[in-house]
Amino acid sequence: MNIIIVKDYEEMSRKAAHLFVAQILNKPNSVLGLATGSTPMGLYKELIRFFNEGMISFQSATAFNLDEYVGLEKEHPQSYWRFMQENFFTKVDLPVERQFIPSGVAEDIAAESYNYDKNITSKGGIDLQVLGIGRNGHIGFNEPDLKFEARTHVVKLDEQTIEDNARFFDDISMVPTLAISMGVKTIMQSRSIILLASGKEKGEAIKKMLSGNITPELPASVLQLHPSVTAIIDLAAASMLDIEALKDLYQISMPS
Repeated sequence: MNIIIVKDYEEMSRKAAHLFVAQILNKPNSVLGLATGSTPMGLYKELIRFFNEGMISFQSATAFNLDEYVGLEKEHPQSYWRFMQENFFTKVDLPVERQFIPSGVAEDIAAESYNYDKNITSKGGIDLQVLGIGRNGHIGFNEPDLKFEARTHVVKLDEQTIEDNARFFDDISMVPTLAISMGVKTIMQSRSIILLASGKEKGEAIKKMLSGNITPELPASVLQLHPSVTAIIDLAAASMLDIEALKDLYQISMPS
């Protein structure tokens, strides 16, 4: 794993965007794995800027999102479909027919989950997947559990996740308690992964992810096993790390 520690959120977003640009320039028909929430918003703003400046095009790319709330229609203000439309898809030239987000209102969620993984496989698999990390160590909506869920599936959200996401809703009682999410195996089959972490509140999860055991009780810890992960972490999120000890395990770069 390559760990890049940066000064702040803005630098984290720029570094991630540069990796995405390199991916698109090297392989214009890349399959991208995308995430939602506040963490990747800076990344999307940078990619939109590069697109507007004529540096990159998403015309030949395909995108698969990590997850969606169960029970929210696409047009709901807090659906992840709506988030992606407002913050990325409508601002670049990625064709609508190659924008994929799991449906949280499918009549048969099990079939929707199976078909989502099948669709990823049919497109050749994900070339570059971006991830955030929850305070409880979740990636996607893979919550702490007794086992790793392999494939796209329905997950019951932890109280911590519900509390963290309540800021996006008028009341915590309105936060969905279920989501459909790529599973750990689906994520781990991505050829490359970028994990983003910003803010002191992510410090404990980052510490456990990098220096703890690999366990489904901290889903992000499984990334230690992936052959091509770049973790871009700002100083606040890295505040609990023992950098010298980690240098024996990872390639680490520090802010200049």
